Amino acid sequence: MSANLATVIEALVKRFDGQTTEGCATGETTLIVPVEKIAEAARVIHDEFGFNLLSSLTAVDYWPEENPRFHLVYRFTSIPNAQSLDVRAPVSGLQPFAPTIETVYHNANWNEREVYDLFGIKFEGHSDLRRILMPHDWEGHPLRKDYPLGYEEPQFTFNFDEIDVRKPYAKNRRAE
Repeated sequence: MSANLATVIEALVKRFDGQTTEGCATGETTLIVPVEKIAEAARVIHDEFGFNLLSSLTAVDYWPEENPRFHLVYRFTSIPNAQSLDVRAPVSGLQPFAPTIETVYHNANWNEREVYDLFGIKFEGHSDLRRILMPHDWEGHPLRKDYPLGYEEPQFTFNFDEIDVRKPYAKNRRAE
């Protein structure tokens, strides 16, 4: 890690009561901040430290843990300095919510919608929080570890007839 990035992380730890952790495989330092401070931290990361791009935003589900159940994982990039900063925010599974950062990073709009759609974490203050990948009437959030798995056996030439008998076709198609 560069001295400049170490200075940034140290300043953010002090300012936002954060912690750091090192990745086992990569050795990269990740900043962990309380979820209620993520919007303010994102503004400081953008305005004061020059990380001008939100490269990615996703979540991790630690079910059956409930507090925290999720971690929001942000990757901020400073294009001029060729540096990346990873920030995590622990989120409770009992009421999964976080403040939006779309006023600072405009591309967070779609990233937050995707996390909401697939993990069920709501972003307070988001301008258009609705499903983006799944149909609007879909039940549940498919990337949660407790989401029920569906299974349909693949149909091949050797088992075509056996599976075809069990397939639920629309009534008018069966009549053909």
